[in-house]
This record gives sequence, C-alpha cells and structure tokens, in this order.
Amino acid sequence: MCAYLNRRGQVIRVGVGTPRQTQIPPLELPRYGAERLSGIRCIATHLKPEPPNEAALTAMAMQRLDTLVVLNITGTGFTRRGGGAAGYIKEAYLAHLIPQESRTLITSSAVPKVESNNLQSPNWSLSTPLSIDDLAEQDFLDLVENLEAEFRREFVAQEVDADHDRVLIVGVMTDDTTAQRFQDTLAELARLVDTAGGDVLQTVQQKRSRIHPQTVVGEGKVQEVALTAQTIGANLVVFDRDLSPAQVRNLEAQIGIRVVDRTEVILDIFAQRAQSRAGKLQVELAQLEYMQPRLTGRGRTMSRLGGGIGTRGPGETKLETERRAIQQRISRLQKEVNQLQAHRSRLRQRRQHQEVPSVALVGYTNAGKSTLLNALTNAEVYTADQLFATLDPTTRRLAITNAVTNEPQEILVTDTVGFIHELPASLMDAFRATLEEVTEADALLHLVDLSHPAWLSHIRSVREILAQMPITPGPALVAFNKIDQVSSETLALAREEFPLAVFISASQRLGLETLRQRLAQLIQYAVNSGKY
Repeated sequence: MCAYLNRRGQVIRVGVGTPRQTQIPPLELPRYGAERLSGIRCIATHLKPEPPNEAALTAMAMQRLDTLVVLNITGTGFTRRGGGAAGYIKEAYLAHLIPQESRTLITSSAVPKVESNNLQSPNWSLSTPLSIDDLAEQDFLDLVENLEAEFRREFVAQEVDADHDRVLIVGVMTDDTTAQRFQDTLAELARLVDTAGGDVLQTVQQKRSRIHPQTVVGEGKVQEVALTAQTIGANLVVFDRDLSPAQVRNLEAQIGIRVVDRTEVILDIFAQRAQSRAGKLQVELAQLEYMQPRLTGRGRTMSRLGGGIGTRGPGETKLETERRAIQQRISRLQKEVNQLQAHRSRLRQRRQHQEVPSVALVGYTNAGKSTLLNALTNAEVYTADQLFATLDPTTRRLAITNAVTNEPQEILVTDTVGFIHELPASLMDAFRATLEEVTEADALLHLVDLSHPAWLSHIRSVREILAQMPITPGPALVAFNKIDQVSSETLALAREEFPLAVFISASQRLGLETLRQRLAQLIQYAVNSGKY
C-alpha cells in the first residue's frame, strides 16, 4: 500500500500496489520545474526484507517526489478470528533525489547511505536500513529545503534565456535507416530546434525494428524519456519523426510536458521567417492543415460530449465549433493561395512574352542560395547561417553573354524556398504557389553545400522533391558552393561524382565568372531542347 502526503502532512492519495503501480499521472501532479520538487512524499509498505527496487525509485524520480519511504513489514498474517492482520515494521528505507552535480546526501541529521548497492544512481540516494526511531527523527522539511536549494543553485547555473525552450530530442532508428542517415537526421533536428529558438539539452536515442504504434518508443523508453526530462529540466520533447495525434496525447500523458514532432518545429520556423503577405498566408495555411486533425484531446474544454444521463445538452461541442471555424479559415486561405498562384502565373506569362529566360535557384536549406543571388545581382536578400533563413521568392535580372552570339543577354534568376529531407506534405501543398517558380523556370541551378558532411544525401533529397513536382522541371546545372571550406579530398570526390558540375564560393565570390558562362550554356541547352 502507498500513501501520498503533502508537506502539511495531509494524505492526498492512497493506492494499493507498488510505488510504480500507484504513481500519480504526470498531468495530475503540481506544476514544478527542475529547481523544485513536487511537494509530495510517498510512504509505501513492502512485505519482503529488501530495499526498494529500481522501478520504485524510477517512479519516485518521474514524480519528482520529496522523498520515498519504504516500510518493510514482517510477520504479517491474518488471525483466525475476525480476519485482522498482525505484523510489525522490521526496517525502513529512505530515498530522495539529488542534484546531478552532487553525490553527497544532504540532510539535517546524518542518514547513512548504502555502501554497496546496485540501486545507487546519479539521480537518487538510498539510505541503509533504518529503524522507526531513526526515521521519526528525520526533519523532512529541512531535508527538502536543502535539496531544493541545491537544485535551484544548479538550475540557475545552467539556465538559458526564459524565451528559449529547454529541449530534449528523442530519435528512433529503425531497420530501414542506416546509422549515418540516423545521425545526420538528429544533427539536422538539433539545427532546426536551434533555428526555432530552442536550446537542446540532451538527445535520447533508441534502436528498434519498428515504431511502437502508441508511443513510438515503447513504455520502458517513455519512462526513461520522462525521467531524463525531469532530471535536466526540459520543458519540451521533440521527436525526430511525425507523430499522430494519438501518439502525442499518449506521450504527453506519460511524460508530463509538451511533445512536438519534426514537422511542428519546421512550421514554427516558417512562422518566424515569413515576411511578405504571401509567405504569411502560406505558413498559416500549412499550420491550420497540420492542426485540424489534432484538435481532439486538447483538454476537457475541447472534448466531445459523451452519451448517457447527464451528458446531453448543447447540440454542438466546442470541439466541433473549433473544427468548423478552422475548416472555414482553411477554405478562405486556399482561395487566396489560388489567387496568388494565378497572379504569379500572369507574371511568368508576361516574362515569357518578353522572351526573358528564367533560372530557378534550388537546393537544400542553408546551401547559400540567397548569398549567391546577392553575389550575382546585388539583390540584398537577407542571409544568415540558419535553416530556412528566407522563405519568400526573390527574382532579379542577371546579365550574361549569349553562348551562341556572344552578345549581352539578360536572364531572370529566382531564389526559392530551401528544401529539406522529408519536406512535410502540408508545406508542399501550402507553398505550391512558390514551388511553381521551380516548375515554370526554363532551367534550374541546383546549389549544394559541399562543406556539409551529408552533401550527397542532400542532393538525393532535393532530387526526390523535384521528382514529386506535378510538372517536370527544366534542365539543371549542379553547382557546389562553399569550396573554400572543404578539403582537397572532398573536392576530388565531388569532381569524380559530378564531372559536369561547377565549383564556387558565393561568400568569397570564387568561380562566379565560370558560373555565368555555364548558365549561358544551360539557357542555350534549354532553348535547343524546347523547354524555352
């Protein structure tokens, strides 16, 4: 049996079973942070003369209990008359959490710690067997105050900006993913979180044959994630894959803090980066399409009314009202995106009528497309060493020399939104007006960040996205950027794999004249092939 008491000594919960079986659900626990404990202690009885097992201590850590006291009962039995139980407390154990940097027991009066016990952990401390008299002499409030003071000191020492989320990343490697691809994905997710304004505290990894349908990682790993989040003071858990609404609900119920997936992080970045009305329009549409199937389960105020006596009443729940309002907003935004699409189409037809060839800059995010556009045309587009630094397409004129007549010629160069591995479908749909700049261009300039360790994977990802376009894009020229930051071995490998590519450094303005000449040849090839 387990009794849970608050700091006033009042019993707030009683459960039959072990501390693990009777633990308080995370969403029912009081609000607390990494610098505080929950304000609840557990007194549990145990029928065997042994210390609490790891499951009980893990339950203590997950609930961030003030203390866990386990009373070992011996001689328990039922009398032949009356059915009463008889027994006595043989010994007791006292356990509590300790700060990460501290390995000493903090008490108001010394409590001996187990000298040799495989249950000792950096997260908690466990005493040797205590008598009831020794236990009764403990000043629990003084113990808790000292512990929280130490937690607070440690928390302040590592505290980040209050506007930044403290993030725990969870990655799952399945059988269809290589180890290198998995590590690249986690590194990219960390960059995404950093770009979104979060601070990555730690990464938890798991390898399993397939994704668990309810919790992605399985019950045991969920407990580890919850314990890690409590220990490091995370307020957000980010998974490296898309989560279903049911998975998010299950994970948040067991972990006790907000859980988001990779798509939601990308949408947040897009919301921060969108500057123009068109960009904001497309981002809002993508967010609403992502949010719509995830309305169910957003707390009791959004829950559907149940059937039965006492549950009937209004004809429409708040959930249905919210869903209807979002659907109406999505329909209105889709009409505006269609209008934007038609407007861009008219602009492209006008350019084609003027017989001005166009080249679209495509590539993985942060490949340097905006930097290259600035270097070629003095466009003054915003650039930064960030993922998705720019969302809005920018078109500028570029003077080149005609590859056939050697006469001056003008072409249009358009900077497009960066691609990313497994680009969310909602973004593909919402940004179709922008992505059409790619399909309608006469030719493509595929820019690759050669300094990135996964540059080959980036090329494959961009080509996969281009293959999904409803209209086949024009001929493409591969240009490797940031050659000033790579080794000679990497350069040699890239030249061997892509002998027709051009090698440049947009920031250092290296190889730009060669690039202009190759662009002129690319345009001439597009003319001869009938694309233009």
